[in-house]
Amino acid sequence: MTNSYESEDWNDTVAIDDEDTAPMALADAAGPVWAVGEARPYPAERVSIGRWMLGGLKAGFFVSPGVGHAQPSPFQVLLLTVLASGLLLGLARLEVPGPAIFDWRAWLVPWWMTLLSLWGAWFALPPERVAEIDDDPWHLRGLGTWFALSSGVALPAQLVLQALSIAVVREWLPAQTLALQWVYWGLYLGLSLWLWAAVVRLTARFAGPRWRLGLFAALLAGLFALAIWQFPDRPWAPDESAELAAANTPEPPRLHLSQAVFEAQQALWPAAEQGLAAQREGVVDVYGLVFAPDGSEAVFRRESQLVADVLRQRFDAEGRVLHLLNNPETATTLPWATPENLGRAIGLLATHMDREHDLLVVYLTSHGAQNFQLAANNDPLEVAPVDPGLLRRLLDEAGIRNRVIMVSACFAGGWIEPLATDTSLVITASDAEHTSYGCGRLSELTFFGRAVVDEQLRQTHSFTQAFERARLVIAKREVEAGKPDGPSNPQMRLGAGLVPVLGALESRLGP
Repeated sequence: MTNSYESEDWNDTVAIDDEDTAPMALADAAGPVWAVGEARPYPAERVSIGRWMLGGLKAGFFVSPGVGHAQPSPFQVLLLTVLASGLLLGLARLEVPGPAIFDWRAWLVPWWMTLLSLWGAWFALPPERVAEIDDDPWHLRGLGTWFALSSGVALPAQLVLQALSIAVVREWLPAQTLALQWVYWGLYLGLSLWLWAAVVRLTARFAGPRWRLGLFAALLAGLFALAIWQFPDRPWAPDESAELAAANTPEPPRLHLSQAVFEAQQALWPAAEQGLAAQREGVVDVYGLVFAPDGSEAVFRRESQLVADVLRQRFDAEGRVLHLLNNPETATTLPWATPENLGRAIGLLATHMDREHDLLVVYLTSHGAQNFQLAANNDPLEVAPVDPGLLRRLLDEAGIRNRVIMVSACFAGGWIEPLATDTSLVITASDAEHTSYGCGRLSELTFFGRAVVDEQLRQTHSFTQAFERARLVIAKREVEAGKPDGPSNPQMRLGAGLVPVLGALESRLGP
């Protein structure tokens, strides 16, 4: 009996006389036997781990990976994944100067995107039988091959993104300039687009159906957009316990109520009234009210003092600023920040200013809640929280027409609608659905107070210009800090009737 076996070039035929000798003849022949229409498996080629790494990097620059029809072993896939993620994890450590702690949750959470991308790639690749029949040496094959190469494909763009983030965090770049914010975001989006295009191009090399590749590209774009919008946590975070220990930071002081403290508080109000300067005819005077009701964090003391100083020095408001603060260290020098004292302060300012023409600047800083109340803490003294409705009522009853109100707190956007009038400017550190940032125990200032007041209002007398400039700076810093719930999205609402008042003030004080 004679059987025929085709050689590997699909043309030559080897004749075998005895059926029992077919296996030996097959080994000696140039290739395997194929029936008409039968799927022909490609050679099980193996390449080194170095070639897989190089192939992935080449694909990241849109060059053919050069691995032919090779298939990686499970160990190679695991090793490539560990090497790539380990490299990025090590570089991410450089984003945190000083002691840091590893956050397992923050590191593991983004892996759901990898799993979803892997499923999308499986969907986009051609069915296995079709891949076996396709002999084009430029076409890659197998989900394992895709996953092995994808780790290297992502590395070039990810490494540049990581280096950019490290440079900004460590202030190796002049990140304070307004122009650089657009450069930073332009690079960030450009590198993300590069990463997306490289992964899509890699997937196209597997020659799957075009419509499936299109759906995969859309899925990948959605995942990238979601990642940019979410701003996932960074795997490394500052080790506050180490910083506290290194600084030997003592426990915050506690308020001790005594007759001397109560008598000192009572004496502060007559002194404040006597110290208030009168309104000047023909001048748009600025009066200020700074209110910091949470005595549990020193950051609010520092920020409120900063705002009071900037108003006095930059806005010609010396003798026209009242500072209300809950803090054990100022219990005998500054009035407590309580709802009752808030009403008393607004009434006192109203009696000294021109309520129709002068400008009242109110700055509130504290922790904020989703019900839009400001946290109030001055233990053991009980203090009720303040909400936007109370502030609006107090200002209306006092008859103060021109108002600039700034709220540095989480969820502060909920204050805009209750406080908005035709002659009011309302600026908030966040929208109504997000937290603001920088109010922890180790924070010098909140992100909002630092950007708007300490940096911008020291350079301009325009509240609106200071806000617009600071908003970009805040967004960038929140990305660098890994803000977990997305951008704070600071808000501003300007009434048309206040525009000429602000214009007159800027004309008097300068740009």
